[in-house]
Amino acid sequence: MKHGEQIDRTEEWERIRRDHLRPKRERPVSSAQGVHHLALLSSDVERTIGFYQGILEFPLTEVFENRDYQGSTHFFFDIGHGNALAFFDFPGLDLGPYAEVLGSMHHLAISVSSEQWAHLRQRLIDHEVPLDFEYKRSLYFRGPDGERLELLADELGFMYGEPLG
Repeated sequence: MKHGEQIDRTEEWERIRRDHLRPKRERPVSSAQGVHHLALLSSDVERTIGFYQGILEFPLTEVFENRDYQGSTHFFFDIGHGNALAFFDFPGLDLGPYAEVLGSMHHLAISVSSEQWAHLRQRLIDHEVPLDFEYKRSLYFRGPDGERLELLADELGFMYGEPLG
């Protein structure tokens, strides 16, 4: 039996849709402009750069000292459309391994073209990065510190070829 197999939340989801989801024409414009950057933690700056720039081909765009913690590196990768993936290292804090807890990140899904998806999938295989799960246009794997990542061969605003909202 699969986890959650005996749970039927159909009625709850219908209620949430009914109470909170408005037709597109009735929704207000978002107050946000988009994601400026998502900041994750890195245990090893060089290894993180090797993975994100070297394997996934996300260009490193900036490196500077973290303003909140002396000696901590803050560095950024371009993930397209003006969005950035950022990292901090915190030397001397002895942080533990990645743990999924409430309020934390489950995974980061990054949109790529179908051609790039196939190319990056092969690069992950060539670099012996284990692939956790693959479904149609979606590929899950882990970054160098255990962070869950997904490459999704869909345009922004789409999920499995269907528009979101």
